[in-house]
Amino acid sequence: MPAKPLPAQGLYAITRDGPEDIDALCLAVAAALRGGAVLVQYRAKSAPDPTAAAERLLALCRAAGVPLIINDSVELAAQTGADGVHLGRDDPSPQAARRRLGDGAIIGVSCYDSVALALAAEAAGADYAAFGRFFPSRTKPGAPLARLDTLIEARRRLHIPLAAIGGITPDNAAPLLEAGAGLLAVVEGVFGGDDPAAAARRFAPLFEPGRGGPT
Repeated sequence: MPAKPLPAQGLYAITRDGPEDIDALCLAVAAALRGGAVLVQYRAKSAPDPTAAAERLLALCRAAGVPLIINDSVELAAQTGADGVHLGRDDPSPQAARRRLGDGAIIGVSCYDSVALALAAEAAGADYAAFGRFFPSRTKPGAPLARLDTLIEARRRLHIPLAAIGGITPDNAAPLLEAGAGLLAVVEGVFGGDDPAAAARRFAPLFEPGRGGPT
């Protein structure tokens, strides 16, 4: 079962991919949690020991009461008891992930710039839909751009939380929240510098009451 229910809004901190020092990774994630991240995703596409890293990150997240999501790998989520999985275009379906992980798992789906994909994901049991990239991104520089109008339409037609991703900073995020995103999914804007806690805290004012995001 998740550490707590999926938050409808807040900072969604996503770890950087690449060869990793597990101790350094855990220090960075612990800092992001102190800075106010409400959801953490572990990306382990090229990690040498993703199971060990995921288990340590899960302990950190559980201590903070924050769900840990595994990127792409339903099996890694199942093996480690993580709180859920984020699925991309080439990953298993939400239904298959649900069967493997159980009713309590959080399942997110990348929907890029497509409300149709998001509607299908919601119908298949997804717990949140992610759109992007919205800005130039060092993590996925070649990804197609998503439009604010997509978020606006998705907020009108869907009944699950929406995440926005792709080059998001505290300075460019407000229009995404106003358009309907509740979760800001951030990689470099949190983990790209020397102080993830301070970087995460810079997003906090965006989620204060009255700032125009979804309620």
